[in-house]
Amino acid sequence: MPIRDSVLALLVTVIWGANFVVIDEGLDGMPPVLFVAIRFVVVVFPAILFVKRPEVPWRVLGTVGLFLSIGQFGLLYSALKVGMPAGLASLVLQAQVLLTVLLAALRLHERPTTRQLVGVGLGIVGLAVVAGGRSAATPWLGLLLTLAAALSWATGNIAARQARVASGLSLTVWSALFVPVPMFLLSLALDGPTAVGHALGHLSTANVLSTLYTAVLASLVGYGIWNTLLARHAAAQVVPFTLLVPVTGMLTAWLVQQERPGPLELTGGVVLLLGVAVTAVGGWRGERKAEPLPMEPLTEGRAR
Repeated sequence: MPIRDSVLALLVTVIWGANFVVIDEGLDGMPPVLFVAIRFVVVVFPAILFVKRPEVPWRVLGTVGLFLSIGQFGLLYSALKVGMPAGLASLVLQAQVLLTVLLAALRLHERPTTRQLVGVGLGIVGLAVVAGGRSAATPWLGLLLTLAAALSWATGNIAARQARVASGLSLTVWSALFVPVPMFLLSLALDGPTAVGHALGHLSTANVLSTLYTAVLASLVGYGIWNTLLARHAAAQVVPFTLLVPVTGMLTAWLVQQERPGPLELTGGVVLLLGVAVTAVGGWRGERKAEPLPMEPLTEGRAR
């Protein structure tokens, strides 16, 4: 890729990597499910007035919204709320790459290559090491919720692949239309009207800035740049940049929150990333044109 496009790809990985810490900091005093609802209100409006609706049925948009947004971010925000370290979350969420390969084999009958199977195996080993070596700062519930978020993201990837839309940004904006109301109602049920009303009436600067960052930078700007790069270059040149998302995520967590993973967590993370690298690079090698798939951790990789 030209240097300019490489710099843009690096910029996206920095935006998406820092996204985890931004979410974590913004969750102070805010119910996680309600925070997701607020985020996607900003994703939808006013973008939906300017972004053309993709030519897919409404049920497809609803399915993508359910798994890529409601499931992924509802679970991720909840994981961070119960104490999952932000940097480690950015790493564990990359399991979505491995899970996408497995779900594609089951749902789309896409036969994984030997290299992909080796990558999935390495990733599973890495996750096991992370789980076994987790520190006291990493609660089991947070780890399980993050893995569930990765599974939801992977399921959303399959739905997005089946949709085969030309613009990942349009799919992001229009599928987000299905997020705010269900998440708001779910927050009312889980947290109660009193807690919801108090949170909405006492929005802090951190809440507002976190929402603007995640909605505008991580979702809209990140997706816009990422899908432009995928339209210009082969996926094998673009997709490996996502491996830098957990690196920037963990670095940001170290600088902002003084988060330091334990030796086994770090070792398992390296093995997990190696598995993701083998799976991703092997899966897209030789392709001339890529299909845009949501990669945000995000992050916002593309949560995602």
